[in-house]
Amino acid sequence: MSSTDHELRARLVSGDEAALTELYDGFGLTVYQQALRVTNNRTAAQDITQEVFVYIWAHPSRFDPDRGELKTWLRTIAYRRGVDWVRQEVARRRREVANAGSETVPDPADLTDAAAGHALIRRAVDALPDHQRTAIRLAYFEGHTFRRVATMLGIPEGTAKSRLLAGLAALRRRLAAEGMP
Repeated sequence: MSSTDHELRARLVSGDEAALTELYDGFGLTVYQQALRVTNNRTAAQDITQEVFVYIWAHPSRFDPDRGELKTWLRTIAYRRGVDWVRQEVARRRREVANAGSETVPDPADLTDAAAGHALIRRAVDALPDHQRTAIRLAYFEGHTFRRVATMLGIPEGTAKSRLLAGLAALRRRLAAEGMP
């Protein structure tokens, strides 16, 4: 598109290191900002910025100035690398969670304590007034939002919130009285 992009590409293809410096000085911040927007991680954005410029140094002929501007091409590469980083990070976190669960063998005493705690909580919930008990069960045992609880019970959202908060407060008091933190 612009003669500057054509000239810069030609210089990069010929191995002109000054062209790489000029490229970085002109677009380094743009590439970094794009990577940061995608990853929301400064270290990753710095790494991606470096990767983008190493890539263009290794493959300058991949840029075609007749198809678009250099700035746009660099931002696209940064965006794609950022998306790849995010995907890898999500996969890494999932593996960590999965591995943490599979490596840990629960102590039988802990399981017994947990079962006793669950029984205590269920008894405390059963002791609540009907309107609070129903709201608590829908929200915390069945996983519904307070809005869904309101819809299911045919009550206003504010009333559902009040029942849930009052029920939770009563549960805290009862569980504290039973010695459960």
